[in-house]
Amino acid sequence: MQPFFKKIFFYVLFVVAAKANAQQQIDTLQKGKKLDVLFAERMNIRKIDSGGQFISYAGNVRLKQGKTLFNADSIVLNEKENTIEAFGKVQINDADSVQTYADYLKYIGNIKKAYLKKNVKLTDGKGILTTNDLEYDLNTKIGTYLNGGKVVNGKTVLTSKEGYYYGETRDIYFKNKVVLIDPGYKINTDTLLYNTYSNVANFVTTTKIVTNDRKIKTKDGYYDLKNKKAYFGKRPEIEDSTSILKANEMNFDDSTGISIFKGDVVYKGKDPSGGYDLITNRLETNSKKSSFIATETPILLIKQGRDSVFIRADTLKSAKLSDFLKNRKVPNLRDSMTGKNAFVTAQAKDTANDKYFEAHAHVRIFSDSLQAIGDSLFYTLQDSVFRLFKSPVVWAQENQINGDTIYLFMENRKPQRIKVFENAMAINLVGKGYYNQLAGKTLNAFFVDGKINYMRCKGNPAQSIYYGVDDKGKFFGVNKAGADLIDMYFSDNKPGRVVFRNKLEGTTYPMGQVNHNELKLRGFKWLVEKRPKSKFEILTN
Repeated sequence: MQPFFKKIFFYVLFVVAAKANAQQQIDTLQKGKKLDVLFAERMNIRKIDSGGQFISYAGNVRLKQGKTLFNADSIVLNEKENTIEAFGKVQINDADSVQTYADYLKYIGNIKKAYLKKNVKLTDGKGILTTNDLEYDLNTKIGTYLNGGKVVNGKTVLTSKEGYYYGETRDIYFKNKVVLIDPGYKINTDTLLYNTYSNVANFVTTTKIVTNDRKIKTKDGYYDLKNKKAYFGKRPEIEDSTSILKANEMNFDDSTGISIFKGDVVYKGKDPSGGYDLITNRLETNSKKSSFIATETPILLIKQGRDSVFIRADTLKSAKLSDFLKNRKVPNLRDSMTGKNAFVTAQAKDTANDKYFEAHAHVRIFSDSLQAIGDSLFYTLQDSVFRLFKSPVVWAQENQINGDTIYLFMENRKPQRIKVFENAMAINLVGKGYYNQLAGKTLNAFFVDGKINYMRCKGNPAQSIYYGVDDKGKFFGVNKAGADLIDMYFSDNKPGRVVFRNKLEGTTYPMGQVNHNELKLRGFKWLVEKRPKSKFEILTN
C-alpha cells in the first residue's frame, strides 16, 4: 500500500472509531433517561410532520425511567423529545424516597424535570406538601412552588407563598408570609427552614411566636417542635400579660419548663405600682415551679411607686411562697402588729403576691428612704418584710442601724419598722466626731412617713450615749447611761429625747471633760463608706 493511501486508510479508521466512541458516550449519557412503557390498557400512535410521533397510552398507564416510576390514567409520550404529558391520578415514585401526586404532569426526560399542576401532593414519608403548581427536579430532588403551598407534618401545619423542598436532606425552605401552626404554638415570619424528619424550624429573619398568652419576637434561632426545645438569638423578646423579658440569647426546654437567658437580661413587670423588675447577665427560670435564679451581677427592683427598692447581690433566687412553706416555716411577722396572718398556706392558690426572693453574698439595697447591706436576704411580696442576715447594716437619713439579723418592714412604699436581733446598735451622727449611740440585745425603730419616729432598745442592760443640745442648738453635755429599756424619740431625723426605764445608771459629762473619740459603745463601727450612695451606684458597680 502506497504511503498516501495508507494515511487515508488510517484516517478513515480513526474517524469511524471516534464516531463509535462518541455514540457510546451518547448511549452512556442517555442510559437511564429513556422513558419505557411498562403497561397500558390502550395505545394510539399519531405521526407528526417533523418526522416524530406521539404515542397515547390510556388505562392504568405505568412508565419507568431508571429507578423512577410514573403512573397515570393517560399519558402522551413524545419519543423523539423524550417527554410525556400525564393526566388524571398522576403519581411519581422517585426511587421509593419521594412520592408526588397531581392531576396533570409535564415531564422532560432528558433533564429529569417535572411540572405538576392541580391538587399537587408531595410526601417523603413524614411531611405532606400540597400546592397547585410544583416544579420538581428528579436529579437534585428539589421541589419548588411559587403560588402558595402547605406542608402538614403530624400536628404541625406550615403555609407560605413560596417554598423549596430538598429531598436529599428533607428540608423545606419557606418564604413570603410563612405561618407555622403547632398545638399551642403559632409562628409568623417571612423566611423559615423546616426539616420534616427532625421537626426543627430555623429562623433567619424577624419572627413572631405566639403560645397561649406568651409572645416571642426573634430574628435568629430554631424551635425543635418534637422535643419542645428552642434557641433564640440576636436580642429576642418575650411578652405576656404581666411582663416583658429581653436578652441577647434565650434557650427553652418546654418539656422540663427550664429556660436560660444570657447577656443583658432585662425582665420588666407591667404593673408600675407593684411587682418587680430584674436586670442580670444570666437568668435560669423554671416555668413549672414559677422560680428563677439570677447570677452574674443581678439587680432586683421591688417596685413601690416612685420609691422603688434596688437590690443587688451575687445571686438572686425566687419561687412560690406557697411551695416554700411546704418544707420550711416562716414566721408571720405582721401578726404582732396587725393580728392577721400575712402568709398564704401551702394549699393556697397562686396569686401575684405568692412569691419570695432570696439574695446571697454582697447584698446591697437602695431606696430613697433607706439603704442597707448584708450577706443574705429573704423577702416576700406577701408581707413586704426584708430579712437581712449576717452582719447587716441599715441607713435611714443620718442614722445607722446594725446587728446580727435585721427585719425591715415596709408599708405603702416606705419603711414602717426595723427590728434588730442580737448585738443591736443604732448610731446617729450629730456633729464632727459626735455620735449618739444606742446598743442592746434587741432594737426596734418605728417610722412615720418614712422617717424614724422613735427607737426602743432592750438589753442587760441597754446602753446609750446621747449629746444634749440647748435651745440654741449648742451641745451642753454628753450622757452615757444604761437601763433595762431605753426609748429614744426623734425630731427632724435627730434624737430629741431619751427615756430610761428600770435600773437606770449613768453619768452626764461636760463637753470639754471627755475624750469624744473614745466615747464609743462596745461594737461601735461607723460604716458610712459601705453605704450605697445612689441607685446608679447599685446599677453600675
